[in-house]
Amino acid sequence: MQLLLQVLFIALTAASVLLFYRRIKVISQLISMGATPLPNDQPGKRWANVLLLALGQKKMFSKPLVAVMHLIIYAGFIIINLEVAEIVLDGITGHHRLFLPLLGDLYTWLIRIFELLAAGVLLVCIVFLLRRNVIHIQRLAHGDLKGWPASDANYILIAEIILMSLFLTMNAADQQLQQTGDPHYPATGEFWVSGLIVPLLQGMSTDTLIWVERLCWWLHILGIFAFLNYLPHSKHLHILLAFPNAYYTSLDKTGKFINMPAVQQEVLYAMQPELTPANATPPDHFGAKDISGLPQKSLLDAFSCTECGRCTAACPANQTGKLLSPRRIMMATRDRMEEMGVQIQAKGKWEADGKNLLHDYITVEELRACTTCMACVEECPVGISPLNIITELRRSLIMEESNAPQEWNGAFSNIENNFAPWKFAPDARAAWTKEI
Repeated sequence: MQLLLQVLFIALTAASVLLFYRRIKVISQLISMGATPLPNDQPGKRWANVLLLALGQKKMFSKPLVAVMHLIIYAGFIIINLEVAEIVLDGITGHHRLFLPLLGDLYTWLIRIFELLAAGVLLVCIVFLLRRNVIHIQRLAHGDLKGWPASDANYILIAEIILMSLFLTMNAADQQLQQTGDPHYPATGEFWVSGLIVPLLQGMSTDTLIWVERLCWWLHILGIFAFLNYLPHSKHLHILLAFPNAYYTSLDKTGKFINMPAVQQEVLYAMQPELTPANATPPDHFGAKDISGLPQKSLLDAFSCTECGRCTAACPANQTGKLLSPRRIMMATRDRMEEMGVQIQAKGKWEADGKNLLHDYITVEELRACTTCMACVEECPVGISPLNIITELRRSLIMEESNAPQEWNGAFSNIENNFAPWKFAPDARAAWTKEI
């Protein structure tokens, strides 16, 4: 029977890892469709961003109380997974608490710390559920999150509560079974949190306790495997992608725009025609209409978005009732990639489907509402820039479709003909000084 359970566990582990790998491979393919590669200069500064933004959660602490609660969940997720490693090895080898003989008393202290974190995660998840569903924090009750996004957040929080409860109950049953002298349950010393649950299990028979411990063990690890494969379909993928996204975040000074070299050259050639090379050709396109026209960093941004809404809460256009929501820009970009990913998985490659990110997912009204103030970029805790997507789509809208308000078109025409937004010939630009 034990051998059969080991074989079953190994099969489930392999299937879980394989499914996760296949999903991550599709996400990687989608990101690689971007027009420009991920930046990789100045590695020292980039690793500093990983430490400050992703590991240290620097920007989260603009709201200290929420930051501390998020840190508890974050630390719990990272550290408790060390305990998951032992569970996986136990399942493969058929042992129980494989690391106990190796670590001795240190093992007991580690589990005690894990349990404190588990209790913290459980309590914070309950608070976060209340904030979303009872208190209705404004940025978490925004129209962007209606339907699946709201459910997604609740599913993850509920799953965390269940997983932590199973972990603590499993340890409590284990503690009680240690009193029976069963060699499968070696003495570990008393655990702080699960020890509080032990009195609830007193009076149960040994068989019942074993059934409770094994059931919680299996449900806990199967829940971890399910969580692993739900993660890449959820906004909680940021748990993993926050680190590379922080590494590849822009190192430019705040407010610096990414210019198009082709456009800069055209302006240069207009100003100094003699510099125009004989083989000069116009660029294939301006800006981006769809995913393939965006930088790879913007696509990584979309998959890294936490949907926390700090960008939208800081957006002056959104605050004044405009349609623009930077969070929705990121969600729409990810939705477009998700749709493309379905086709890639089905056909093995991407074929045009007649849709574009511009118009089909993100509207002209949203793009025009942006003031490019960069408040959204400043607020994002993981280094995401909705502004890059907005500006690239707006470039395509204006430079390829000539789709701009009449007031803008007048300024564009003057810049093209007079090299300034005003309706004056270049040689008459200083005429006003004659009256001084």
